[in-house]
Amino acid sequence: LPHSLPACIGIMYIEKEKACSFTGHRQIKGELIYTVQSLVEYHVERLVEEGYTDFICGGALGFDTLAASTVINLRSKYKRIRLLLAIPHLGQEAHWSFQDRALYRDILRSADDSIVLSNRYTPTCMGVRNRYMIDNSNICIAYVTEDKGGAYNTVKYALTKDIKIINIASEL
Repeated sequence: LPHSLPACIGIMYIEKEKACSFTGHRQIKGELIYTVQSLVEYHVERLVEEGYTDFICGGALGFDTLAASTVINLRSKYKRIRLLLAIPHLGQEAHWSFQDRALYRDILRSADDSIVLSNRYTPTCMGVRNRYMIDNSNICIAYVTEDKGGAYNTVKYALTKDIKIINIASEL
């Protein structure tokens, strides 16, 4: 494919009214990780009870990995939910540790579908991925603790689109 065209793996059909996206920082303090995971699980289950079926995750390290793993685990209880990955560029995991790459591959294999938004890294590909997730969801579960960075910018963008935000960091 030419570099200007996105590479698509799978064809994601997302019903926006029943879709939730995730955004959050790559770092979660060690002592908070289990609390954050419990809160993600609580909110995902509540949304499933409200009729949400699609959960869109960016596949990055940190909060994205935690959120994706939580949805994967909940699929045994809620058969109708789907994990959809919005991957910013091919090879995003190339410089990750062996352990992180292995977890990423497990998440990719377990996802119901995925889309790769760029054939290669570009300075804007993360923002494109973040806007894609927000543009295709009705609500966003976030873990944002600071007023800077990609997750913060994603929440700001979501607010301009009248997307409801559940910021787990405000519950800690």
